[in-house]
Order: sequence, then structure tokens, then C-alpha cells
Amino acid sequence: MEFRQLRYFLAVAEYLHFTEAARFLGIAQPPLSQQIQKLEREIGTRLFVRHPRRVELTEAGRLFRERAQRLVEDAELALAEAQNAGRGESGRLILGFAGSTVFHPFVAALLQRYRSAYPRVVIGCEESNSSALLDRVHESKVDAALVRLPLDCRGLSTQALVEEDVIAVLPPAHRLGRRRRIELADLAADPLILFPRGIGPDLYDSIISACRAAGFNPSISMESPQISSTVNMVAAGFGVTLIPSSMRQIQAKGVTYHDLNGRSLRTTIALVHRPREKAPTVQNLVRIVRDVARNRTQE
Repeated sequence: MEFRQLRYFLAVAEYLHFTEAARFLGIAQPPLSQQIQKLEREIGTRLFVRHPRRVELTEAGRLFRERAQRLVEDAELALAEAQNAGRGESGRLILGFAGSTVFHPFVAALLQRYRSAYPRVVIGCEESNSSALLDRVHESKVDAALVRLPLDCRGLSTQALVEEDVIAVLPPAHRLGRRRRIELADLAADPLILFPRGIGPDLYDSIISACRAAGFNPSISMESPQISSTVNMVAAGFGVTLIPSSMRQIQAKGVTYHDLNGRSLRTTIALVHRPREKAPTVQNLVRIVRDVARNRTQE
């Protein structure tokens, strides 16, 4: 039994007339009649009673129509779902996030744009540090990840999204708390709270290098498990810290946020993914990222 025979049968069952059914199908009437006869021989019973100007379904034909209709509908649904998946319009996307990236409004806007364009894609999220996320992408445990640069992304494709300044966070009643902008060198005497070097070695080293360029070797008083948690440790009075500017929205009692003079410290949020990625869901995400990044450079 061929799939086209089911379609032919359903057309005749709808019109109860071979000529009209053939016209609907866009074929000649004799081949249609031949295919219905072939189907009846294969089933072993008549599906239609032929009259001079019309046909009618036999009891077997009525029962067969119900099943045939379901088969055709299921096949058409399977075809549509396969086509949607092939275009990345359905399926699943596992996206990793470095914790500090979610604070930037650009990231939320990017995800909203992707969700609007591909509402049937299920997005799974995994939060970790940037270095761990690189391993997850390499191992195909996540499809792509939003990380912070600088970062050694060898072996992966990288698309920069947005660059932002690094700012200082001071504890309550700090001597510099009333200043809007400060020099990095002003913090030479303060204990510095940083995240462990292992979760972002390049960013960590860039902060240390910037401090040394400002004329001092920072005194690391404590390490915080994530960049985002350093602010709460500052609020507790353990020292000062340096964070991406988008994280100033973290509400911690008494802390103050300060821009740094000069442009010696910057960090970039980037999308990383495997090169020559073939998954349509990832390809669509990369295309949107590139479109948004291109539009930003043209503004």
C-alpha cells in the first residue's frame, strides 16, 4: 500500500465522484481509478460501490476512511515536525550561562528575540563559571554558552556580544564612598575580594595586571565562589571588589558602586559554540547574535 493511494482514496471518499476527485488531486481520472482498484485488490474487498454518475462507500470503505484519515494526518504532522526541526523552529537548545552575564540587559533582550522568533524551541539553561562552560561546550553537554572574556576559547567559535567596564564596589562607610569616580590606585591599601582564578583565569589575571599597572600588588583577602557573590562579601566588610558594571543592580546594604578613571579594565560577554555546528537551533541563535552585534556596531 502506497501513501498516495490513501490520499487518492480519501479524495474519492470526499467527493464521491472520480472525475471531481481527480480534478482536486490534479491528475487524470483513469490513473485515479486504476490506483483505487489496485488498493481494493490489495485489501481484498471493495471500498466503493460504483454508480453511473457517482460512487458511494461500502461499509468496509467507511471503516477504512477513518483509519486512512488518521494515517494521513499523522504523516502530515510528522512531515511538518521534521521540517520545523530541520529549520530549527522546534527542538531543544541547551544554553549555558556564566552567572555574571545574566545581569546585563542585552542578554535578556537576546533571549527574548530568540524566543519570539522560535517559540516552539524548548530552552534549557545551565549556570556555571566561564571555564567550566567551555568544557561543557567541548563535551557537547551544552549547545552554546554565554561567557565572559578575556578567556581562552581555543577550539571554539566565539561571537562577542557586548563590552562593558569593570567598576569598583566599596563597603559601607568607605573613605571613598562619596566619590562617583575613583582611581584604581586609590584602592591600593584595601583588601581585595576576587573570585577563584580557576573559574576565569584570564579575567582574574587582567584584574591583577591592571592593579600592578596602577602601581600596587593587590592584597587578596578572600575568594568568593562566583563573581556575583563578591558584592555580598563587600557588604559584610571583608574588603573591596571589582565587577562588571551591569552587576551594579545587585542590591546589597550599604555598598557603593564607582566607575574607574581610564579604560584599563573591560570585560566582554560572548557566545561560544562548537565550530561548524550543524544543529539548526544553534545556527539560528548564532545568526541572531551576529545580526544584533552588527546592528550595535552600526548605531
